[in-house]
Amino acid sequence: MNAVPDFRVKLAETEDEMRAAQRLRYRVFVEELGGDGPLVDHDAGLEQDRFDPFFDHLLLLDDTKNGAVVGVYRLLRDDQAKHAGQFYSEDEYDLSVLRSSGRRLMELGRSCLDAKYRGGAAMFHLWQGLARYVADHNIEILFGVASFHGTDAADLAEPLSMLHHNHLAPEALRVCAKGSSFQDMNLISNDKLNRPSAMKQVPALIKAYLRLGGYVGEGAFVDHAFNTTDVCLVMDSKRMSKKQKNIYSKGVAG
Repeated sequence: MNAVPDFRVKLAETEDEMRAAQRLRYRVFVEELGGDGPLVDHDAGLEQDRFDPFFDHLLLLDDTKNGAVVGVYRLLRDDQAKHAGQFYSEDEYDLSVLRSSGRRLMELGRSCLDAKYRGGAAMFHLWQGLARYVADHNIEILFGVASFHGTDAADLAEPLSMLHHNHLAPEALRVCAKGSSFQDMNLISNDKLNRPSAMKQVPALIKAYLRLGGYVGEGAFVDHAFNTTDVCLVMDSKRMSKKQKNIYSKGVAG
């Protein structure tokens, strides 16, 4: 990039904006990561699913590139989930503990950045927009699946075990992976774990959630269609420290 990006964050309002988000998702989740799905449109280059119409889609645009969509976040509040019939994550995780909490919930998903914008200020701006949305809707608990590339648990034994031993959610927030795709994350005992090595293998987005005081649910979910191993992250605004809240409200450079 030659020019310094001029970022703007907004919700998708038009069909064209939705398609731009789905094209970015296609480049990242399908072309880069090898994902697929029943509604993915390979001819048009669109990563889409049946939940898209129910979500709000937070867009990061670069106005130096004619408003090109360079980052996206998919957001589903509890009131929207009622219309969808479920949260997206409920295909993978039992969310009973969250649903029965009586608190305002919001699911996060499909977060990605254009490859040219990673490692800089782009994620900072996207998180700022997310923080404003959370405040506007009085959201108390945020959650969603985040992914490791690949489906071989042996290759991911170190980071999965580190998350299990050091960041497992308290029982009141401990969602659980379900079905035959459940993968135990307790693969290496804590005393034999090389934490620095494990942390190096954790994707930047998951690290960002951990810095904010995020927890992981019980078990990972192996998603063969998307070629990922998913963990469910949960953040409780009441449990966040003042320092963590300041980081969140100012954004996180992932």
